[in-house]
Amino acid sequence: MLKKIANKYFESLVYFYRHLGHKVFIVFGFSLLIGILDSLGLTMFLPLLQMVNESSSIDTSDLGRLSFLLEIFKVTGIQFGLLSILLIMSSFFLIKGVVYYIGGIYRVNVQEDFIDRLRSKNLKGLNGLKYKYFVSADAGRIQNTLTGEVDKVANAFKFYFRALQNGIMIMMYMTFAFLIDAQFAILVTLGGVCANFVYKRFYEETKRVSSKLNSDSNIYQGLVLQNVSNYKYLKSTGTLNRYQEKLLYYIDKIKKSNRKIGSLDAFLTAVREPLLIIIVVTIIYIQTSLLGSQLGPILISLIFFYRALNYLLQLQMDWNRFLAISGSVDNVTAFEKEMDQHKEINGTVELSRPIKKLDLKGIYFSYDGNSVLQDINIKINRCETIGFVGESGSGKTTLVNLIAGLLPIEEGVYYVNDVESRKLSFQSFQKRIGYITQDSIIFNDTMFNNITFWADKTDENLNKFWEVLSKTALKDFVETMPFREDEILGHNGINLSGGQKQRVSIARELFKSAELLIFDEATSALDSETENLIQKNIETLIGDYTILIIAHRIATVKNADKIFIIQKGQISDSGRYEDLLKSSQYFKKLVGLQEV
Repeated sequence: MLKKIANKYFESLVYFYRHLGHKVFIVFGFSLLIGILDSLGLTMFLPLLQMVNESSSIDTSDLGRLSFLLEIFKVTGIQFGLLSILLIMSSFFLIKGVVYYIGGIYRVNVQEDFIDRLRSKNLKGLNGLKYKYFVSADAGRIQNTLTGEVDKVANAFKFYFRALQNGIMIMMYMTFAFLIDAQFAILVTLGGVCANFVYKRFYEETKRVSSKLNSDSNIYQGLVLQNVSNYKYLKSTGTLNRYQEKLLYYIDKIKKSNRKIGSLDAFLTAVREPLLIIIVVTIIYIQTSLLGSQLGPILISLIFFYRALNYLLQLQMDWNRFLAISGSVDNVTAFEKEMDQHKEINGTVELSRPIKKLDLKGIYFSYDGNSVLQDINIKINRCETIGFVGESGSGKTTLVNLIAGLLPIEEGVYYVNDVESRKLSFQSFQKRIGYITQDSIIFNDTMFNNITFWADKTDENLNKFWEVLSKTALKDFVETMPFREDEILGHNGINLSGGQKQRVSIARELFKSAELLIFDEATSALDSETENLIQKNIETLIGDYTILIIAHRIATVKNADKIFIIQKGQISDSGRYEDLLKSSQYFKKLVGLQEV
């Protein structure tokens, strides 16, 4: 039973505690202190009420079990009069104000720390994912979680802690009310239970709508990503409006869910004060007419009662608002668990330069139980140029991804400079890799930042920048740009041709002094003339870098030191271009078909 209650009401508290530790309890401590000071200040109203009746002495018995407070003041020699009571009361509320201010600042700082840690942890978790898991993940969900969901969780934090703090205040007022009049405390409890019945159904409905809103938001984010990335195709084929209808459908669903949550919140806000007054009036009638209580203690009790009910209803409001976005907490929690489960496990051995050799022995790899590579044995020496050819789906890209450390070795061994891959810190290895694909990576930034990857614009970096432009036949083009190296390239390099994009990609890898260059069908999407230009760029690099080329066109690897033919996940043959023409009918057929 206790476990069920803990899971239902405190699961989020455990989540917040994991991120914030003892700070959670300090926040609660401030709330507890505020509640005590406020209650002590309110207690001093009873002596004032007795003075209204022109009583010459203060009757401490009206305070019930709290009478010891006034006895303490008497022991200290304080003479009770109007001025002394007012000063004591003012002191309690003044100290409460100071504590409230300090607690508020602390709470804001804790909330900002929480948001910072959440964003940092999720970003680091994303970048630490296994590549094999990432390629099958929902991109829309990832984007939504890292942006919109984190902001919602920040609000969830605020409403959750406000609800719990309100709960602490309720307990304080209930405690003081019970000490003055136990009957009153029982009536408060009954009133709170009755109010809870009114709110319960709305809590459940809000939770359901929040979960639906979260799911629709994930789908919408994914659709937006695809709208942007596939804009050219959608525009050119006249399907943009049709795809837009799909987006508008989810926009409408999200709008309806938000309206539903807003309506529930508006209703709960509207009934809050009327419900409070009804309960107060009922308690007054019961206390005076049916239970025969004195008016003085009743008024003090009613002040506690009103305060407690006010915080109770505020608790219910904050809890409902928390539930409205609690789906985001669930989503982020699940996302964090997935990132932990699929975290890349790296070795600890740092790679020392240069990369002298790569040696794969008896390598096997599969996707979801389907064999992709079998018994791969390859040795690559420094500054060699290696080509991989074969049909689509034969395993060429998977093999190169294994070499680059993007995919794990399931069976066999892979050595980098005689360091076994499972012991190697792949990040230290991957820093020395340049990866160029047919889909050029261009950032919506300047030419300089695209190539230097946001390096400082020092004289040394500028000189190196222009050097790599010369090597990749980009210098003349950049010099004709209106802003030269500061020219903005646009989203996905919209202001560049296909060949220029590829040269920018190559220049970036040369700028960072990569030792191993990987060309994954880098020219397959280009026209013949542009392909020849890029091919000439690549040929100028042969002998200075270790180069791996996944070839769609045989001409791309004609000058390679060694070519591996991949068929159905296995190496069927290997050798230089001229040797394979003699030894492999498959290779000879490819050359003939492509008229190399």
